[in-house]
Amino acid sequence: MEEQGKRRLRRVVLVPGPFQGHINPMLQLGSILHSNGFSITVVHTQYNSPDPSTHPDFSFLPLPDSSSALTGEFIPFALQLNINSEARFKECLAGVMRQLGPGDGIACIIYDEIMYFSQAAAMDLKLPSIVLRTGCAAISLTRDVLFQLSAEGHIPFPESKSNDPVPELYPLRFKDLPIMEKLENFLQLLSKASNIGTSSAIIYNTIDCLENSSLAKVQQQCQVPTFAIGPMHRFASASYSSLLEEDSSCLAWLDKQSSSSVIYVSLGSSTYMDAKELVEMAWGLANSQQPFLWVVRPGSVFGAEWIEVLPESFKKNIDERGYIVKWAPQKKILSHSAVGGFLSHCGWNSTLESICEGIPMICRPCYGDQGVNTRYISHIWRVGMELEGELERDEIERAIRKLMVDEEGKEMRMRGKNLKERIEVCTKEDGSSYNSLKELIKMIMSC
Repeated sequence: MEEQGKRRLRRVVLVPGPFQGHINPMLQLGSILHSNGFSITVVHTQYNSPDPSTHPDFSFLPLPDSSSALTGEFIPFALQLNINSEARFKECLAGVMRQLGPGDGIACIIYDEIMYFSQAAAMDLKLPSIVLRTGCAAISLTRDVLFQLSAEGHIPFPESKSNDPVPELYPLRFKDLPIMEKLENFLQLLSKASNIGTSSAIIYNTIDCLENSSLAKVQQQCQVPTFAIGPMHRFASASYSSLLEEDSSCLAWLDKQSSSSVIYVSLGSSTYMDAKELVEMAWGLANSQQPFLWVVRPGSVFGAEWIEVLPESFKKNIDERGYIVKWAPQKKILSHSAVGGFLSHCGWNSTLESICEGIPMICRPCYGDQGVNTRYISHIWRVGMELEGELERDEIERAIRKLMVDEEGKEMRMRGKNLKERIEVCTKEDGSSYNSLKELIKMIMSC
């Protein structure tokens, strides 16, 4: 009976949010848990469905018709998705439980916080649940401030206050706060995602040496344990979960470049620009005289299929000095010896991947948590600089040369190297992330 009891605690159900930046850490977590003896079942939306062939040891179960909630806007989509999915998820879980043998069982459900319907379903089925927050810990600290500002009628705040510091949230300015359009809907989603209900713990894909102060404040606010087990891609290095096809031909091009000479440019999986901005970015890269590897996602330029709007004069100017792809194996690129800088939107996954390789950053935040991440990169960890205002070729050129050539960039690179070494200590045996992961596994086993 004791052996059966142990075996009953071996299956974990994962519920990722249906976006690249949410799917990656959840499947990385699944790989980590699988390597520690757990069976993994992934319950996912049909929209942005992960490819089961990339994780052949996992079971994948789509939620029926969940994609019907899809609209063109994130907030309404997420709210409707939660309304549509709770009953279906409960049916799905009940089906999983019926199929399990007498010596098998579900240890717990780990769900992305934007998939909060999972917590209610888990409670109804008397299953333990754990929340995964895919952003940094600092972003969690902005939520109470946002609720307070809204209650006091200060959102939207006047332009004159945008550069003012937010009380008790140093180094953040008001314009760094993650405020999205349709404020009422945004705050509703934020409130529901922040409410952990009866869940047993919170997992963060972050690192104590990066966010010691923020993690301590989060733990003070929470009634449940928090586990900082990042960077999860380091614990699950073989995990692959890109929704877009990666072009690995750029790696052969990188092999031909000098050490630390290439600026890598990628604004992520869900950002957009207009044709004028694309052209300004192109000439900024060309005029910098630095080799560059540039990711331009198909459909990410309004009114264009890809890069057909770029002038022929640009293409002739760069010759072999630039390489443009539709999507790229980012972790391999950032670990390549030829890469010396990263012009990024500063989503949390990209931020972690860059910092873990000691690569300094030019930050071009677009929305959500990216402003918070950027402010920490530039003012706390001091391994990058922000590219503010309109995208203009002269400013882009100036930022690239400052990062790649000037003394300021060399100092950032040195700080980045030191931070990389500190993170490596955290992931080794007896490091903070290593120990936190051990405690998480122990908790799941004892649920």
